Amino acid sequence: MFQDWKQEKATTALIDEAQALADKLDGTKPHFLDSQAAYAQLWAATLLTEGQDVHDLALWPAAQRTKFIKATQSRIAALRKARAYDSSDGLAIWLHSARAVAEPRIALAVRAIWQHLLAAGPNAAPMAEDLLRDAGLAITPLLCPAGFEPQD
Repeated sequence: MFQDWKQEKATTALIDEAQALADKLDGTKPHFLDSQAAYAQLWAATLLTEGQDVHDLALWPAAQRTKFIKATQSRIAALRKARAYDSSDGLAIWLHSARAVAEPRIALAVRAIWQHLLAAGPNAAPMAEDLLRDAGLAITPLLCPAGFEPQD
């Protein structure tokens, strides 16, 4: 019983964390939203070069997703320690997406995050292109992971 309570509390914290990001993106300035979208796009391309197509998170085996979540948490912590906040925030979007596949109750907040990112302003694409060029990566469009497309 205690274990169930503890697990539910942890899940609620993950839902709240994703919802806080969705709320932040809802009421933020356009340049911040553009930056978030650009860094999410950069991380998708970076992870793809590492053999991880995050657009297909829903198709990954559970063990692979769990490994990705743990590795991503560590990577975000290192980026934040290095004060690379924009980059860590872009990677956090993919962390929330992976968590939402593992725990469907997070999906509503993650869908809202993606809805905001896909509606980013006209500066998001050139910003992403600059980041991708600087990193030596192919320029690709920002796509949300399968299953998190905004619903009309």
